[in-house]
Amino acid sequence: MILNQRETTVAYRCPECGASVMSLVGIFTLTADMIRLKCPCGGSEMEIVYTRDKKVRLNVPCFLCPTPHSYLISSQMFFDQELFALPCSYSGVDICFVGRKDRVQEAMKASEEELLEMLGDTDFSELSERRHNQTGELTDPQVLDIVLYVIHDLADEGRILCSCPDGGDYEAEILDDCIHVRCKQCGDSADIPAGSLTAATDFLGCDELDLRPKD
Repeated sequence: MILNQRETTVAYRCPECGASVMSLVGIFTLTADMIRLKCPCGGSEMEIVYTRDKKVRLNVPCFLCPTPHSYLISSQMFFDQELFALPCSYSGVDICFVGRKDRVQEAMKASEEELLEMLGDTDFSELSERRHNQTGELTDPQVLDIVLYVIHDLADEGRILCSCPDGGDYEAEILDDCIHVRCKQCGDSADIPAGSLTAATDFLGCDELDLRPKD
């Protein structure tokens, strides 16, 4: 009798060298012990653990944050989805992909293009150095979730104002104690306090966000 092996492909981007790290993971291998998916450069590894209640815990290195992110998902989701992504809890950028091999490869390629656009003229080694120089955690995830939610909501409803006559193209950068919102077209920007839950809650009632220079 031959048992069908449940397996899936897992991939992440090494925060040290920027390489794509990908591996096939099977249910029999996973139940035996913890799996460490290591980058050939030796600078990072992702841990995958099958828990006693038949869930899968992943500790994923992040190329934006100084520490890995931990996720707990069902084994059904881990093995049976064609593709799903796990985002950095601070930036929302996808840092891990799980699913069918071809779908994961496509997602990693799209992720690389997004990363290159995000880096611009910055070299990946500079991004890695900046990550190492960060002290402790960034901002409280609950605070960031509130502020980023409001920013996306305002953008979707056309309530972010800038100097562009027909609406801008907005990006958000997470800093130590604020979120810097900027229009990529006209350059107008504003800093949203994100250093405390009180500041985030105050921003929750915001009707619009004006990025235009103040006279």
